[in-house]
Amino acid sequence: MDTGTTTPSVDGGEEPHWVGLPGGLLTLRRLLLVIWMTVLGGATAVLTGLLIGPAWALTGLVWAAVLAWGWRLLARNWRSWRYAERADDLLISRGVLWQEQTVVPYGRMQLVEVTSGPLERRFALASVQLHTAAAASDARIPGLAPAEAERLRDRLTALGEARSAGL
Repeated sequence: MDTGTTTPSVDGGEEPHWVGLPGGLLTLRRLLLVIWMTVLGGATAVLTGLLIGPAWALTGLVWAAVLAWGWRLLARNWRSWRYAERADDLLISRGVLWQEQTVVPYGRMQLVEVTSGPLERRFALASVQLHTAAAASDARIPGLAPAEAERLRDRLTALGEARSAGL
């Protein structure tokens, strides 16, 4: 995976090289969507069928429409997540409807964590959590390969220590 080098932009500054998330995160989220929509659809069909009447069991199909809609939304959201390592800071961009870009200066980082829950481990994923002095500015990069998450953690920690030593 590329380390996020920068290239000169048209205006003479540096344009970051954005790195997207691997597909495992999308697969995990879609699997959870299918499981939940199947459970909710089945429960709705059984309950309405028993309580109101057999024809009302078809209301469980509403969850199939939610599944189709969520399938597309998850893909759009997954494509919106990306990050770039620059000389002095880390950029994290995300969001489809409300786009958000976070800039975390290396010198402001206090702690860089790599976390991986049970489902993430099953899909060989890990998240990088960045902590800064301001609690509101904490940033997170989900769904990375564990090796990439560890590489990013080590790099960000080293850069953070080097930048904060000059303060």
